[in-house]
Amino acid sequence: MSSSLVPKVIQDVGEVPLVLHSDVREPLASLSFLRRGLVLAELAMIAYNDEAEASRAAEAIGFPESQLFEHDGAQAYRFANDQDVVLACRGTEANEWNDLKADANASMAVVGALGKVHSGFNQEVDDLWPVLEGTLREDTRPVWFCGHSLGAAMATICAYRCTASAIVSNPQELHTYGSPRIGNKRYLRHAQLSHYRWVHNNDVVTRVPPAWLGYRHGGDEVYLDRHGRIRNLKGVWRSRDRWRGFVAGLFNWKFDLLADHSIHLYAKHIATAAVQEDKKASTGRETRDEDDLVIRNKQDEPEQND
Repeated sequence: MSSSLVPKVIQDVGEVPLVLHSDVREPLASLSFLRRGLVLAELAMIAYNDEAEASRAAEAIGFPESQLFEHDGAQAYRFANDQDVVLACRGTEANEWNDLKADANASMAVVGALGKVHSGFNQEVDDLWPVLEGTLREDTRPVWFCGHSLGAAMATICAYRCTASAIVSNPQELHTYGSPRIGNKRYLRHAQLSHYRWVHNNDVVTRVPPAWLGYRHGGDEVYLDRHGRIRNLKGVWRSRDRWRGFVAGLFNWKFDLLADHSIHLYAKHIATAAVQEDKKASTGRETRDEDDLVIRNKQDEPEQND
C-alpha cells in the first residue's frame, strides 16, 4: 500500500524551499506511473542542491544513500535505498560557465555508428561517465535515471550508454523534465528503454536546439497544460493552450516561456495529479493508467512543436 502524499519542506537558509511529497517504502516499480514520475521529479529537483541539503532531502523521501559525482562543473547524484538506485543529473546553473557553454554548443558529435548527439551535452557526460559506470557496474539493484533541463539531456545520454555498457542492471525507466532535444533520429533509436519526457506548457527549453538542425526528441511525452493538468493535446489544441498560458502569464507579470521551465512547478503539478489519483482510488473511482497519460512517440510522424 502506497503511503499518503503529505508535503514536507526541506530548506537551508537563503535557499529555495524543497516541497516534497514522496515517501518511498517499496520498490519504485511497484508504484503507479504518477507516483514514479513524482519521485523522480523530486530527486531531479533535489539534485540542484549542495551535498548536505540533497542528502537530507533524499533521505526524507526514502533514499538514505546519496553520493555526489562532480567533474569540471558536471554533476550527478546517485540516490539509493535497499530496493533501487536512481541517477539524477543536475541541470543548468546560471552561474556555472560550463553549463552555459554546454547549452550554447549546438553542434553535433558523431557517436560511432549510433548517430549524432549534441556535443555540449555529450561532453558533460564524458566528464562523469567513467566514475558513474564504475559505481553502477556491479550494483544489481534496478537503476533509474532522471534529470531536469541540462540534467535531462545528461540523464538521457547516461541511460543510453548504460544499455551498451557492462553495467549489470539495464535502466528501468528514464524520466526527464524540461528536456532539450539531444540528438538525431538515428541516435535516439539505438537504445531500447522506457523514456518519459515531461513537458510543461510553454517551457522554451523543450523547443531547442531547433529541429531544422536535425535535432529530435526521444521518449514518450507527458504534457502538462497551462493549469498543470496532464492532457493529451496536439496540433491546434496544444497551440491554443500554449497561447492562453502565455497571455495568462503576462497578466501575472510572468514570462511563461521561462517560468514554465521551473523544476519546482513540474514537481508541484505532478504531485497534484498524484493526490487526485489517490482520491479517486480511495472512493472506488477509475483512475487513468499510463496509456491515458502518455503521448507515444512515433519517430516517423512529424514532431509536435515543443
